[in-house]
Amino acid sequence: MMVVVVQLWETLKETITAYTGLSPAAFFTVVALAFAIYQVVSGFFASPEEHRPRSTEVYPPSEPLPPPVQLGEITEEELKQYDGSDSKKPLLMAIKGQIYDVSQSRMFYGPGGPYALFAGKDASRALAKMSFEENDLTGDISGLGPFELDALQDWEYKFMSKYVKVGTIQKKDEEGKEKTEDSTNTGEEASATTVGETSRSVEEKTIETTEKKDVADGDAAKEE
Repeated sequence: MMVVVVQLWETLKETITAYTGLSPAAFFTVVALAFAIYQVVSGFFASPEEHRPRSTEVYPPSEPLPPPVQLGEITEEELKQYDGSDSKKPLLMAIKGQIYDVSQSRMFYGPGGPYALFAGKDASRALAKMSFEENDLTGDISGLGPFELDALQDWEYKFMSKYVKVGTIQKKDEEGKEKTEDSTNTGEEASATTVGETSRSVEEKTIETTEKKDVADGDAAKEE
């Protein structure tokens, strides 16, 4: 192999000398100078855009995100309106009943993103189990194991440190409990009123009977 390379190099030197009258070293020096001159001359005639570094290209600035809006306490149905389908509304998501504005991560939680199905919902159970099943898209975390609860806690810490909390989800259970207690109290008051009225009626009848008996006894004494 080396023999072939040496033979080719010797042939090339003889050819350069025969056609140019220059030694191989002088020939390659001339070629290098010609290339350098070409680069310099072409730089004067090229447009500035062709030599502009890519890093200095100007891109249109992205629109700044509006500041998070505090919603207070809303229902799960109202939260569904903020799933990213309306670009004019903020992108919201809830963990353990706490609602966060995740608009800055629209590439993940917005339409077409890998976690888009979590938007507009309390996805606590799905995040704890790392599940994308429809049945797990809920805030109910009952029955989860310790590892799943730890994973959910990590997600909650991440959201608390990265996103702004804008509200809470209204709890249906507490509403129902309050209504039940009100109904129970109303029933107890009605029962107490009925018992009181019954007691008064008995007392009035007893007094009336006693008075009649006294009158009858008095009449009987007069007759005697």
